[in-house]
Amino acid sequence: MAVKTFKPYTPSRRFMTVASFEEITKTEPEKSLVQTKKKTGGRNCYGRVTARGIGGGHKQKIRLVDFKRNKYGIEAVVESIEYDPCRSARIALVKYKDGEKRYILAPDGLKVGAKVMSGPDAPPEIGNSLPLKNIPIGMQIHNIELKPGRGGQIVRAAGAVATLMSRDGGYAQVKLPSGEIRKINENCYATIGQVSNLDHENIVLGKAGRSRHLGIRPVNRGVSMNPVDHPNGGGAGKSKSGGGWQQLTSPWGLLAKGYRTRNRRKYSNRFIVIRRDGRPMKRK
Repeated sequence: MAVKTFKPYTPSRRFMTVASFEEITKTEPEKSLVQTKKKTGGRNCYGRVTARGIGGGHKQKIRLVDFKRNKYGIEAVVESIEYDPCRSARIALVKYKDGEKRYILAPDGLKVGAKVMSGPDAPPEIGNSLPLKNIPIGMQIHNIELKPGRGGQIVRAAGAVATLMSRDGGYAQVKLPSGEIRKINENCYATIGQVSNLDHENIVLGKAGRSRHLGIRPVNRGVSMNPVDHPNGGGAGKSKSGGGWQQLTSPWGLLAKGYRTRNRRKYSNRFIVIRRDGRPMKRK
């Protein structure tokens, strides 16, 4: 995949970049594998805003992606590589020998006509889904389960890749994209390869309108508000510090910089070997 640039005929075109979509082979989704996505505007069932900065945007259809890959031992052929408006990665439409069609996350390098398979007997090749205990050490993987049978939950974004480091005592140690090394049950499934659309991180929106097309609305800075509206508001004129010493916080007073929000008693802490900052996890 490549990134497409433009001649700066207008100010917004100067820095704007888009994906070339050269890997896309089909423009219309499989009708049996899509659902209507209802916009919430960031509001809950009571009509109250629970997530700021959400609203508008282009209509989208949800593609039903198979994260479980639970058709074990049945070979499938890749029919197309498609665009998914609800995620950064590309998706692949695969057709199994029994005639069933499913969407899967497309790994980088997967081509139309390639054969994929899932199950403990599948070969460790790009696009195949295997238990961690059957994957060779050092291989690149994505779409990793955290509990056996639940389906892939982590390493699903464009360009994301994890590495299988070692296995011991029924657990596999996996290095995640954040740098964290985590123990995962070796019966959990993962897919071989790196997630497609590697250049997604190089896309520059270039103008405010593209954010609005994505359903992202502007959110004002706290320091530009009044004290009644935000803890960082107020101050005599333009004031970065609010007129005195203060800590930058969320509208509800939660510290924004340097404050750790992870629960120290979270049960999954026991599975973290090395934290994402490179330090070993403290044991109590």
